[in-house]
Amino acid sequence: MIVHTTITVPLASALAFAQEPENFSQWAAGLARSLRRTERGWIADTPAGEAVVRFSAPNEHGVLDHWVRVAGRPEIYVPLRMIANGDGTEVELILYRQPEMSDADFEHDAELVRRDLATLKQVLEGRQ
Repeated sequence: MIVHTTITVPLASALAFAQEPENFSQWAAGLARSLRRTERGWIADTPAGEAVVRFSAPNEHGVLDHWVRVAGRPEIYVPLRMIANGDGTEVELILYRQPEMSDADFEHDAELVRRDLATLKQVLEGRQ
């Protein structure tokens, strides 16, 4: 499932903010309320335990992918893109349904992503 929003901020500005893991706490509630840098990398507390989070390298191409691994579970790949659209930015996150996830759980995850992207839009547009 692709979750999408349009932000009325130029790509360069949106990307500069969103690609910094330190800024995730301002918009990515599902991941970042507990996100912290450690000697093991970025760590987040989840209901399933600590998760190690890897981020794609900062780049000018709008790639904001990240990978989340909780001990004893397969790593989850989260493709996230920012794409220039005139003076604005399209943001798209591909949400993969995880094995054994119920329809209700998948829709709940999708709603959390929608909220996070709405918060990102609000934060970025409020910074203008």
